[in-house]
Amino acid sequence: MAAPDGTSGKAGGSVSDADLARRLDRLSRNLDAERRERAANEPPERQQGSGYGQAVKLASEFVAGILVGAGLGWGLDRLAGTSPWGLIGLLMLGFGAGVLNVVRVAAPASGARGPGEDR
Repeated sequence: MAAPDGTSGKAGGSVSDADLARRLDRLSRNLDAERRERAANEPPERQQGSGYGQAVKLASEFVAGILVGAGLGWGLDRLAGTSPWGLIGLLMLGFGAGVLNVVRVAAPASGARGPGEDR
């Protein structure tokens, strides 16, 4: 620790401002060189997926919800003989499930929170 008179407090030693500035400059250059070296050695960050891949994923989530709803509705109509009401009802339910799936999948990609996530 420096004494009030500008000396370093060590026996017989004082450090000039120019010496401190040189040491600080050298330390800054060494740190910058180390940062550049680490950045060059790190692998580039990969994105979650391309925009095309994300679009295909969203479309498949949506279509899957609709197809599952339609399939269950058709099966219910065949078993219960309620044609076409089971198909219509479960098709609408499948549409809603498909939209909900798309919102849930798309929310992390956009940084927004999806429905049902804690705030």
